[in-house]
Amino acid sequence: MQIPLQITVRDMPHSAALDVRIRKKVADLEHFHPRITSCRVTVSESRKHQQQGRQFEVRIDVRVPGRAEIVVNRQHDEDVYVALREAFGSVTRQLEDAVREKRGDVKAHQVPQQGTVTRIDLTEGLGFIETTDGRELYFSRENVVHPRFEHLAPGTKVQFIEALGDSSRQAKRVSSGKHNVTPG
Repeated sequence: MQIPLQITVRDMPHSAALDVRIRKKVADLEHFHPRITSCRVTVSESRKHQQQGRQFEVRIDVRVPGRAEIVVNRQHDEDVYVALREAFGSVTRQLEDAVREKRGDVKAHQVPQQGTVTRIDLTEGLGFIETTDGRELYFSRENVVHPRFEHLAPGTKVQFIEALGDSSRQAKRVSSGKHNVTPG
């Protein structure tokens, strides 16, 4: 880490065991993601309530290059170590997501587009959609989600996902009416 680990304990006694556990968890994070530039861990005990007993809160702020700061807050009744485990687990999952994004393993969800069916050929099982920006995209019977292909007609308003076909852009997951296209 470029900036040394900061540990802050509030509204409760600071113990060596807690300090050791936090340092071990941070070392595990660094082993998983060696480019962490800074990490701040704040552990506090919330105000005591007669019915609720003790409540602990753990806040972890982690910075890695090329990504906004990762901030996690976790509260847990009665056990500070459970709150630590849950908070560091959440940070680890977010760092895993950052690594997958950097490698390109995370597929970006496409936003459904709007258009109008301009032509349908029922015998060939294909049709064309005019997009809101005036382009024309091909679609086939297999790409229709709802209603069935045979129920589409010129003038039908549809939603679709634009994708690269064999030789050109085409419409996939075509849907009309109240049945929305799920990104994917």
